[in-house]
Amino acid sequence: MNFLTEKLWFPHVSEASEEGLLAVGGDLSTQRLKLAYRSGIFPWYSEGQPLLWWSPDPRMVLFPDNLYVSRSLRKKIEKNHFRVTFDEAFEQVIRECATIERDDQNGTWITAAMLHAYIELHNDGWARSVEVWDDEKLVGGLYGIDLAEAGVFCGESMFSLESDASKVALYYLTERLKSRHYKLIDCQMYTEHLERMGAEEIDRDSFLTYLNST
Repeated sequence: MNFLTEKLWFPHVSEASEEGLLAVGGDLSTQRLKLAYRSGIFPWYSEGQPLLWWSPDPRMVLFPDNLYVSRSLRKKIEKNHFRVTFDEAFEQVIRECATIERDDQNGTWITAAMLHAYIELHNDGWARSVEVWDDEKLVGGLYGIDLAEAGVFCGESMFSLESDASKVALYYLTERLKSRHYKLIDCQMYTEHLERMGAEEIDRDSFLTYLNST
């Protein structure tokens, strides 16, 4: 196991465990987070745990053209029931992601330190959000890290207070990414929900090739 100190570095991702755990420790400084995402690494831990860094193999990704849009979702989008914005309420989105109850999770991995760190990343132009509104109420959204030079968006979390609101956010994100010729959305780890939305697993080396090509 690799233990990080204040020195700004990460071991090569090939040193990750079978589960994808690469290193423990370090900090959530903007500089370290930028280095992590550029290297195919992300933090994931719970309150009370040490800071854990991951680089799983295989990697769950969504190619923008492969997003599955059901007929019911398509109708909802065409009716313009929701208003969708970008980067207008990042802090509100990440706080909703941190507090919403999820059937498959006990508590949240978006700790107070993570929340502060990603707000700083947003202020630095690296973290971005999609907001879905019903009138003036925020009812869904998502946020992630925008690696624009690589053409990769690293999805972090999404939430929904009304049916399909998070799916609407993902749809509008993929449409924007397609228009800007992005290669993929990094979904990090497998879930059945992501698979139903069109995401798939690729090996880590292939993911790194996408990440490092311009």
